[in-house]
Amino acid sequence: MNYFDYMTDPHRQCAIVAHRGVWQNAPENSLLSIQRAIDAGYDVVEIDVRRTLDGEFVLLHDDTLERMAGLNREPEQLTLEELTSIALRNRDGGADNALTGEKLPSLGDVFEFTRDKILIHLDIKHRHVIPDVLAYAQKSGVDQQVDFWADLKTEDDLVWIKENITSKGVPFIARTHLENDDADEQVELVFRMKPLICEISFKDIAQVEAIQQRFHNAGITLWVNTLDGVASPGFTDTAAIKNPDAIWGRLLRAGFSAVQTDEMEKLRSYIASQQAATTRNRASV
Repeated sequence: MNYFDYMTDPHRQCAIVAHRGVWQNAPENSLLSIQRAIDAGYDVVEIDVRRTLDGEFVLLHDDTLERMAGLNREPEQLTLEELTSIALRNRDGGADNALTGEKLPSLGDVFEFTRDKILIHLDIKHRHVIPDVLAYAQKSGVDQQVDFWADLKTEDDLVWIKENITSKGVPFIARTHLENDDADEQVELVFRMKPLICEISFKDIAQVEAIQQRFHNAGITLWVNTLDGVASPGFTDTAAIKNPDAIWGRLLRAGFSAVQTDEMEKLRSYIASQQAATTRNRASV
């Protein structure tokens, strides 16, 4: 699988990015949640990556193992062997979810498990770890199947990203914050870099609509996050379930063609309904 080829395909549908896998009936960031994303046919799976005490990598979102395993330890304090023996709580963890037979997976296991099956969005929790994960992906032969993601806010960010990510020929997602006072400066940095993908957050979607043609002309894919709690104001999964056209539809019309969500199936159903409506309209002309 090739991330560049997929994202630049002018005929592809909106990319559905499965946040931490299909975790509604499996532990988040587990091999089972990833397998269910593959089985469902989603385009990209998002996983969270942290480094271990012995310099390896595992999948975990939080600073500690408390939520997902009931263990108040940081993954950076434990070895890979110790971490991959830890059982995970179901779903998104917490005391109300029981421990399962799924163990905390290593990044190496995930790379082998997903090879040529699904694209991977890597959320690496500490930027200084990115170069080592990138080298590991290259060594594993999956560097064209995964992406690397970082904020692009300043000139220093631009220099660091070029030196450590884009110069390595791997897919890169620039994170741009239109809700910040320096939004115009951030946008100009994106067009100077011309990454494969730009993830945009905003305070008003009109900000995106005003510049979407520039991104289209530059060949930059627009990516948006609709996860509750971190989405741009009003554009959440919860709101999309109530009125998908007002949320997902508005985002698609604003030029976004990759959506990270916890409601993958509902988003796919909405996209399918829009395609069906378009087909009917064409047939009636």
